[in-house]
Amino acid sequence: MSTSDTPSSQPSAFQPSSYDPPMASEEPARVTRTRTSTVWLGVWAGVVVLILLIIFVAQNTSSVEIAFFGLEGSIPLALALLIAGVAGAIIAMAVAALRILQLRKQIRHGRPTITR
Repeated sequence: MSTSDTPSSQPSAFQPSSYDPPMASEEPARVTRTRTSTVWLGVWAGVVVLILLIIFVAQNTSSVEIAFFGLEGSIPLALALLIAGVAGAIIAMAVAALRILQLRKQIRHGRPTITR
């Protein structure tokens, strides 16, 4: 028996392969979202916001006069705007926290919540 009569273990170019490519109508496998991926996305969003904040501060260094309830002073424009933004965010979070507490109290007492 010669070597050309024995079947080879390697597929030749003329033999069909056993791999069937996925059909176009099949959906690709989806990777589930994990807490780690969510945190990673949040970290990158924070990095982008930090870069934008640094650019904002660098471009708004001129000094402005501030007067608030009898207190007067001069601070950089960027700092004044950042303080105002943080104060607004704190007020918004306080209102949201009060609403959450209100809804929890209604649920605890078995009252239906009213939606508009």
